[in-house]
Amino acid sequence: MLEWCDRATEIGLSGIALPEIVSAFCRLHREAKITATQYRQPKSLLLADIEDAAICDLTPVVLGHTVASLETNVLRGMDAIHIGSAVALQADVFVTAAARQREAATRAGLRVEMV
Repeated sequence: MLEWCDRATEIGLSGIALPEIVSAFCRLHREAKITATQYRQPKSLLLADIEDAAICDLTPVVLGHTVASLETNVLRGMDAIHIGSAVALQADVFVTAAARQREAATRAGLRVEMV
């Protein structure tokens, strides 16, 4: 994922991306899988990395694409919001690690790269 970010001229994120990522960091810290320092360091890097990112709000257009993805694919709601955001942002590339999300994003007309 970092390689994609380094190569990108612009990064677009769904408005839910940051809370989802920080939630994962918090869970790892709560479960003692990472130390407090290991929590703070990637969180700081993430916050710095997204300073210039295009953050996509949950607009009616995004929600429309989200609902369309949910109606035509087997997806979790949050995964569909990421797809709806990417479609609304007219993303050049949608990067994911989830097979279902990849299939749904492809159906939505996005060029998808797996990490």
